[in-house]
Formats: sequence, structure tokens, C-alpha cells
Amino acid sequence: MTPWTQQYDPFGNIFLSAVFAALPIFVLLGLLAGFHVKAQYAALAGLAVSLVVAVGLFKMPTTLALTAAANGAAYGMFPIGWIVLTAIFTYDISVATGKFEILKRSIAGLADDRRIQVLLIAFSFGAFIEGAAGFGTPVAISAAMLIGLGFKPLPAAGLSLIGNTAPVAFGALGSPIIVLAKVTELPLDSLSMMVGRQLPLFSLLIPFWLIWVMAGWRGMIEVWPACLAAGLSFGVMQFLVSNYHGPWLVDVISAIISIATLVGLLQVWQPKTTWRFADEPAAIDEVPPTLRETCIAWLPWLVLSVTVFLWGLPQAKSQLNAWSKLKPQAKQVGEKGLELEVPGLHLMVVRDQPIVAVPTPEKAIYELNWLSATGTALFLAGIMSGTLLGLSPATMASLFWGTLKRTTISLVTIAVMLALGYTTKYSGLDASMGLAFASTGALFPFFSPLLGWLGVALTGSDTSSNVMFGNLQQITAERVGISPILAAAANSSGGVMGKMIDAQSLVVASVATNQRGQEGTILRYVFLHSIVLAIMVGVMVATQAYLLPQMIPVVPVR
Repeated sequence: MTPWTQQYDPFGNIFLSAVFAALPIFVLLGLLAGFHVKAQYAALAGLAVSLVVAVGLFKMPTTLALTAAANGAAYGMFPIGWIVLTAIFTYDISVATGKFEILKRSIAGLADDRRIQVLLIAFSFGAFIEGAAGFGTPVAISAAMLIGLGFKPLPAAGLSLIGNTAPVAFGALGSPIIVLAKVTELPLDSLSMMVGRQLPLFSLLIPFWLIWVMAGWRGMIEVWPACLAAGLSFGVMQFLVSNYHGPWLVDVISAIISIATLVGLLQVWQPKTTWRFADEPAAIDEVPPTLRETCIAWLPWLVLSVTVFLWGLPQAKSQLNAWSKLKPQAKQVGEKGLELEVPGLHLMVVRDQPIVAVPTPEKAIYELNWLSATGTALFLAGIMSGTLLGLSPATMASLFWGTLKRTTISLVTIAVMLALGYTTKYSGLDASMGLAFASTGALFPFFSPLLGWLGVALTGSDTSSNVMFGNLQQITAERVGISPILAAAANSSGGVMGKMIDAQSLVVASVATNQRGQEGTILRYVFLHSIVLAIMVGVMVATQAYLLPQMIPVVPVR
């Protein structure tokens, strides 16, 4: 079979071509938000439209389109679905042992105020999990914890999604920035510095934004010291670590400092009033748990945090992948574990100019990194936690089976969502939309982060968005006359605001809060915030391009 070269402008007008390329997204989001269609059916409709557009309009061979969809579905089941399943399993163990009730009391001992709780869990703790694991893990864990604390399902999901924005660009131990540097061949340290000079402003803003969304302006003003402590400490460390160390530990260190700063503040300051939801019963004064009870209650989450962090270290991943090789001498086994070339798709799709400088065959490799996968770390954390808390293997097996049954439809939905994303990627529909953004000339610095936002909204991953649009950002920046470092970094910084509306995150949030079928409601809750914040990133990048160019790192001459 002859490799197929992507077509980006079949209509001879890039904006018209981009409109047709966006049809699958319009269908998916329109059915979710406008017609209240369940996610699994909306995803199937979006996938069907993407296949029709790819094959019928962009002339992608049918076999390639179907294979790309199958590849996406496989990725949706593993590793993404595996993360969701095992994160909820760990939460279920905490609940089944009664330790989550004690955990709730320990958090209430710090502050019974819902505003403080959402800062601790959705922003600071979620950022730590994002830094260690990424790929949907923080949304699943934060939303489940908020539900356990008594939050309503919709706010628990929506606030977890909004809170999981500022740390995304440095998530999973800096993976998005590392991949961006590899794709663009721009200096890693310069990209890390540039993103670290863009996102801290939003790290400061997001805690205020979270509380404003939940409790309104007055409710936010009452706890401004807590918002400032959480956001400023995170933002300052985000800047320092990204600029003077690198992208690897930015979120982990920033989140730890943010949690410590907020907890320290609560020792000397408390809100004047305790904010709770309007129809929520008043909190009942309970005897605070003992130190021993508190430590035991936090044990599953401590084990989870340590395990996920260790699992994410490059040295640990390499060793785990070495152990996972079924046949170490086999050619299909690579450094990342068991790497399988997807038959009929690997190197059969060619990306062309101007997306890349020279025509480049697209790899299609399915990584069956079953041992080093984040979901495996979460599964082992759950098993270890259950064992330490006294659960028998039979009880844990029963809990896991219950979790699997409860999440089956959502796991299938995630697979279909990823099938849609991969069809979009391999058919070049994403690139067509990207070229429409890139053709804006002098306005490109404003639209550059919106291109990253689009990439994450389509793929659910800042890393994937950087792979998809990193070269396009670099090439367009050079044509427009702005710094390629600024544009490439803007792709990652703008992408974080698309994380709250991507289909994968919506399904993860709905699973974690037991709102299966309510993905459209969650989308409506967060969509406007995603758009407004992305536009704000665009304004900031345009300001850096034209008014504050001194903020852009100087790239040393090689």
C-alpha cells in the first residue's frame, strides 16, 4: 500500500476547509451541550462524522481512517481508561474501609469551609497529582475526593476541571515541554523558561477564579488571603523551578509549597463565615480524629502520591519497562516497553508542508507499557492501601469488580472519544484547523495559544497538542517575524485552558462524580471559562511579542 499524503485545503480556501474539518467537533460538543445527548452517543456521532469528512472530503483512504480510529480506541482503553478505573478503585477502597469519613473530618479540622476545601483538593493537591502523573489522573482523584467530602456532583466535576489548568503544561514530570523541545528542536531550557514566564500569572489567578465560580464575588473576597496564599506560592515556585532548574519537577515542588503555605495560613487565619452550598445542611460538630486516625485515613492517598511520583521518574520507568519486556531480544520491544507498530497505519500517513518543514511519515506505535503505566501505579497503590487497611484479597477483588461494572460504559465512551481524536489527527483535519489559525498574520501571537487550546480540546493532552502543532507554531512564527520560542511555548500555555473541555476529561469527571450521561451539563459548566481564559493567554502572549519582548529568553547561538 502506498503512503497517503494529507490534504489540508481540499476546497482551495483554508477557512472553508477548516469549517468542514471542524464538523466532528461541532457535532460532538453540540450534541453534548445543546441537545443533552449522552456522551457515548454523542461520541459515536462525532466519530461517524469525522470518518465521513476524512474519507469523503479530505480523501483519506477508508482503511487508513478505520485503522486510525481503532488505534485511538485502543489508546482510550489503555492507558487512559486504565488510569480512570484504578483511580476510582483506590477511592472505593478508602470509602469501603470507612477511612474516607475520617479523612473528611481531618480536612474539616483544617477548615469546614467549602472554599478552602476546593483550594486544597482541586487546586493544590490536584496540581501535585498532575505533576506526578497527568493524563486525567488529577481530575479523577480530585473530583472523587470532593464528592466524598460532600460536594454536589456538578461542582465537584466542574471545579476539578477548572483547577486542573495551570499545572498541565508541566504535567507528568514535564512531558509536554520535553516533547515540545524534541518536536521543534528548540532548546528545552528556553521553552521551560518561556512557559514559566507565562503561566505563573494564571497560577495566581486560578484560585480566585475557582472560588468566584463556586461562591460568587463576595464569597471570593472573604477568602482572598487563602486564594493568594495558594496561587502566589504556586506561581512563584513555578517560575523559579522552570527558569532555574527545568521542567521536570515544576508542578510537584510548586504543589507541595502551595499545600504547605495554605495549611500554614490556616493555623493563624480562618474565614469569618463558613461557606456551604445553599441547600446543604449545616455542618455537625464532630470530635476531631486523633493523629493516629488521621494518618491511617490519609494512608491510601499518601501511598498513591508516593507510588505515582516514583512511577513517573525516568529511571523508574526505564527499569519497569525493562522488566515488562516479554522478549527482550524482540525487535518490536523498544525502550518504552512493548512497542507495537500498528499494521496498515505506521508510516502510511505523510504530514506535508507547511505543517512540517519536510514531508514526514507519521508513526503509529501502540505502547503496551503495562508495567510502567500510571494506571498500574494506581492499581498497586490501591492493593497496598487495602492490604494495610486490613482488606482481604477477596474483598478487594469484589470492590474492583464493582468499580469496573460501574465504569464500563464510561470506559467505552473514552475509547470512542479517542477514536474520534485519532481520526482527526491522522486525516489532517486538526492541521487544517491549525492552518486557519496560523494564517492570521500579525495577529498570530494572539491566536497562537488558541491553537494550543484547540489541540488539547481535540486530543485531551497538552503533550499531544505540542506534537500536533509544535512545528506549525515554529514555522509560522518565523514567517510572521516573532520568536519561535514564544510561539511554541504559547502552544503549551494556551493548551492548558483546553484541558477542561476536552471530551476525555469530561468523561473522566463524570465517572469520578457518578454523573454518567451528564457530560453535556459539565461541559456547559466549564466551557465559557475555558474560552475566556484562553483568550486571556492570547492577550498575554501578544503583549510579550510586541510590548514586552524582553520577557522572551535569548536562545544561545549553536
